[in-house]
Amino acid sequence: MNSKYIKEDKLLVLELLEEIDHHGVEKIRRKADDEITKYMPRKVVLDFNNVSFMDSAGIGMVLGRYKIVNMLGGTLEMENVSTPLRKIFDMSGITRICPIRN
Repeated sequence: MNSKYIKEDKLLVLELLEEIDHHGVEKIRRKADDEITKYMPRKVVLDFNNVSFMDSAGIGMVLGRYKIVNMLGGTLEMENVSTPLRKIFDMSGITRICPIRN
């Protein structure tokens, strides 16, 4: 996972680079949580551009990061979500609290 923090906008972009399954999600969670607590951003964007597969562990990962960012007074958005991933997010209801921006 790569991260980019834009200080002027208090924006943290987390670029997810691997498949998100139950094997790799813990590493993503730790890195994302470290970056969020380090920068305390007002907005976090999860970039799914390089994600080709995601299972239910990915839904939990997104919800967990949403809860942390929300507790810190920020917002969480997703971008570059493929059609199959969008269907998963729509069916799970995550898009009602974490919008997908294009």
